[in-house]
Amino acid sequence: MAVKDEQPPLHILFFPFLAPGHLIPAADMAALFAARGAKCTILTTPLNAAVIRSAVDRANDASAASGGAERVPAIDIAVVPFPDVGLPPGVESGPALSSEADREKFFRGSQLLREPFDRFLAEHKPDAVVSDSFFDWSADAAAEHGVPRLTFLGSSMFARACSSSMLRHNPVEAAPEDDPDAPVLLPGLPHRVVLRRSQMMDPKKRPDKWAFFQSMNAADDRSYGEVFNSFRDLEPEYLEHYETVLGRRAWLVGPVALASKELATRGAADSGSNGLSPDAGGCLRWLDARPAGSVVYVSFGTLSHFSPPELRELARGLDMSGKNFVWVVGGGADDTEESEWMPDGFADLLARGDRGVIIRGWAPQMVILNHAAVGGFVTHCGWNSTLEAVSAGVPMVTWPRYADQFYNEKLVVELLGVGVGVGSTDYASKLEARRVIAGEVVAEAIGRVMGEGEEAEAIRERARVLGEKARRAVEKGGSSYDDVGRLMDELMARRSPVNV
Repeated sequence: MAVKDEQPPLHILFFPFLAPGHLIPAADMAALFAARGAKCTILTTPLNAAVIRSAVDRANDASAASGGAERVPAIDIAVVPFPDVGLPPGVESGPALSSEADREKFFRGSQLLREPFDRFLAEHKPDAVVSDSFFDWSADAAAEHGVPRLTFLGSSMFARACSSSMLRHNPVEAAPEDDPDAPVLLPGLPHRVVLRRSQMMDPKKRPDKWAFFQSMNAADDRSYGEVFNSFRDLEPEYLEHYETVLGRRAWLVGPVALASKELATRGAADSGSNGLSPDAGGCLRWLDARPAGSVVYVSFGTLSHFSPPELRELARGLDMSGKNFVWVVGGGADDTEESEWMPDGFADLLARGDRGVIIRGWAPQMVILNHAAVGGFVTHCGWNSTLEAVSAGVPMVTWPRYADQFYNEKLVVELLGVGVGVGSTDYASKLEARRVIAGEVVAEAIGRVMGEGEEAEAIRERARVLGEKARRAVEKGGSSYDDVGRLMDELMARRSPVNV
């Protein structure tokens, strides 16, 4: 007879791409599933394991403290060496790459992870694998082992739908090549979505990337389904579009960052100093002394880079806005000497300490966004940062740079109405060729989300309501909580009956 209670726990392998924006939400997602009784393993390389080690340790400690040592299995990290492709020792993550040649080697090395991936599936036979879309080959590898592959890219459903439209129809092809501002309509979506030509990847200029994205999309099409770091109330039309029009199955389990037990140090190992910036503690104390909603937080993630003229105008904009500010200049300012870009008087403004604070290195972003003093967020619209702002109920000033960020800006500004754009138009262009956005434009955008007018108040109210919905989604009985349970039940039901 079948003895269901004696079955081992569901085993899910997580295989994130080797960059913090992929690794950290994958670790948070593993914590969600482990807390519901699944055994979770994260397959990655040594230095990338360090990025998520503390998050995994804390999730396991929380499980043990709640008496769940048996009921809630531990999350394991399976560490495999990064393939030798000629990169310097320790270079095995996106932010560590400094040249196009290194990026090509890194991409080749990531493809060579198929061998340890195959070996893990053969030896451990997990019930499912949550694999990054960038590992397009993992769809076939998982199928060969009879393991259902769930794909995860760490993007919004809206952005994925826009990308699918782009890949299926190639609307850029019909836009005039000599007009970067030519409008490009993405067909077949629930809303009218129009971008400028310059805001989109040009398949003719990057045929290699176009071919890779086509391969990714095809691999995701033939996978078991997709898990999203999102929630149903955020983009309901795109859940329906994804399932009925694209014919893909989707589970929305986010915002996964709300499951983290270590908001202050989340991902800090990737800062290069094995911890938070030394400026972080002083920043939090400084925020404690600022009025509610008076501070604009500025951060562009780990991969965005700015030229000295861009940094100078951003600094001017912060000054002209009249708002208090916290500015993270880790990746954004590169290694440029501050004297090269700081406008006159800006260093004195910082020295006084009453208007602004700069953090150099890794900042405790979720703690900052959830601080009562913070009333706005200038962001590159990476999905992790966008969703963290949504969860905190903080309106955004949007400044996308590349990848899915221009799509996310459309979602934030036009569909959700919780942000204002600065007019960024250049998709992954070289620093010296990028249009510099004037400080006056930056100041105006900040005023439109943090000012006293009706527009600003309406934006803030929509952001507040959306934050409440985000937090409810992950609570017991919420839509994301239920999606985790539904997916686990379905994967358990796929098992062959255990007979005794």
